[in-house]
Amino acid sequence: MSRAVERDVLAGAGIALSVLAAAAVLAPKAGNSRIHSQRMRTLPKSGPQPRTAVRAARRLNGAAGMLAASVLADSSVEHYRGSFKNRAMYTPLVVSALTLATSLHGTSDMQPLAHRLRDSCYVLAAATGLAGTGFHFYNVTKKVGGFSWQNLFYGAPLGAPMAILLSGLLGFCSERVRETARSRRPEVFGLPAARTIAAVTGVGLLGTSGEAGLLHFRGAFHNPFMAVPVTLPPIGAALLFDAAARGQGRAHPFTRAWMWLLTAMGLIGVGFHAYGVSRNMGGWRNWTQNVLNGPPLPAPPSFTGLALAGLAALGLMREHRDA
Repeated sequence: MSRAVERDVLAGAGIALSVLAAAAVLAPKAGNSRIHSQRMRTLPKSGPQPRTAVRAARRLNGAAGMLAASVLADSSVEHYRGSFKNRAMYTPLVVSALTLATSLHGTSDMQPLAHRLRDSCYVLAAATGLAGTGFHFYNVTKKVGGFSWQNLFYGAPLGAPMAILLSGLLGFCSERVRETARSRRPEVFGLPAARTIAAVTGVGLLGTSGEAGLLHFRGAFHNPFMAVPVTLPPIGAALLFDAAARGQGRAHPFTRAWMWLLTAMGLIGVGFHAYGVSRNMGGWRNWTQNVLNGPPLPAPPSFTGLALAGLAALGLMREHRDA
């Protein structure tokens, strides 16, 4: 215990002894003291401690950073493969790098206050994700045959820009959790923060799993492990939806364990994709071509980022019963 805290404790003890001495002398006023104690017992329970809110916010910053890092690496490779034909293809690289730096700053920030610059960066990331989704839809529909399976397989991936959108949204939510006053419950857009984040993460898991399913279907599921990212994440999404519906301070141990499983799945998936690259002609000796044409190495960590967001939501849900 620091000296400052010891002084505060001693000072508090001295005040308490003084109050007790005064109460002994002024016994007739004891009734008022009992009334005051009864009123104090009827006050509503306070919101989360600042440390609890900051801890949950930093976890969300980390999740947003993981998603931003995945987008930065993936969009760099994919847009380089597309020769940056459109100047706008540089945008996700710049925005995801900025979002990653913002998330690292938020992860190291111990202050229970929202940061305006971080808020602006996260809103920019979300807007970039929406705009990028529109560009990718346009890229698919302008090809011969329009909106067809062939173009969905080989055109711009429709779900890819949603990763930076989720990164911005989770980061924005982290700032709302961080600035929660002690007397209030954590909220996002007027809704309970933990349950809202759990539901958003569940939707993100479904979307990311759908994108993986589309590309793995293109690969004819030639490896049985290609079924893993289209089976485990939807179960995790269902568990998060259930946690969001039930909430109320539950620990949800099975859901937490499943989120850790998805965290590991995203990291292990990089190894499987690296093996997929090695199976192409020339293997890693011809990495400059095979990294571009093989399975995308940075894609699986998107599941890790979403799973970390789910863990942050579950942790806040456990620590504050109204979140």
